[in-house]
Amino acid sequence: MSAPEIEAVRKKASGSSFYSAMRLMPKAERESMYAIYAFCRAVDDIADDGKGTREERHEALDRWRVDVAALCDGGRPGRAAFLVETVARFHPRLEDFLAVIDGMDMDVAEDIAGPSLESLDLYCDRVASAVGRLSIKVFGVEEEPGFTLAHHLGRALQLTNILRDLDEDAAIHRLYLPREFLMEAGIGLCEPLDAIANPAIDEVCRRVAGIAHRHYEEADRVMAAKPAGNLRAPKLMGAVYSEILRRMEAQGWAPPRERARIPKTQLAMILLKHGLSV
Repeated sequence: MSAPEIEAVRKKASGSSFYSAMRLMPKAERESMYAIYAFCRAVDDIADDGKGTREERHEALDRWRVDVAALCDGGRPGRAAFLVETVARFHPRLEDFLAVIDGMDMDVAEDIAGPSLESLDLYCDRVASAVGRLSIKVFGVEEEPGFTLAHHLGRALQLTNILRDLDEDAAIHRLYLPREFLMEAGIGLCEPLDAIANPAIDEVCRRVAGIAHRHYEEADRVMAAKPAGNLRAPKLMGAVYSEILRRMEAQGWAPPRERARIPKTQLAMILLKHGLSV
């Protein structure tokens, strides 16, 4: 990616909880997190922008695989050149870059609708927890507690996003709610827009929310142990998204739904609390 492209990604992130979290970090770490975010946005756009055939998008992701492999092996990184300093300084793992790409490839392979619980967990690991594993290297957290934190917080954040984006995802024929929960609620596998129009979708979403809460609790347990490293960013992300989840639970998921949002004043208070904490 070119410098203007990276700056465009940065502007796109501004105003988000991610951007707020990154502002809590020292400059070198912050710039590396922006680079990791830019990588994630680049491969996510291939999966989601709908440009080209599935085969063409798969090939585009394969080119990213080649470039990040070269990046981590000291070769010519091609479009991944903007990550050179991040890799040299913080040593994120190749397997985690590749896992993120594999997660995007799951969306390219098919429009995911009603995945099994096992497939959903794999998807969350690739598109979210793998990003966490890249990030903890920048945060300076040791691998054992860091990867456990990434496992739980990544899944919690992704499940919260899934519950928040029901309508947007259904509009592009995707539904990330697990088929086991859908079947037990009497919805079954059907067109995503039809599924989320069923009042029983509320029951399904509350079960998914329960899984997300358990992951937030486990992530909090890791952070409460105060492992070495900068935990301000993951603490802020966890606080913001768990509040979004609580707001969704309060209003429910039965149609019609409103997108849950945190008032700016409350968001500022969360930012202040975690910006001052250690």
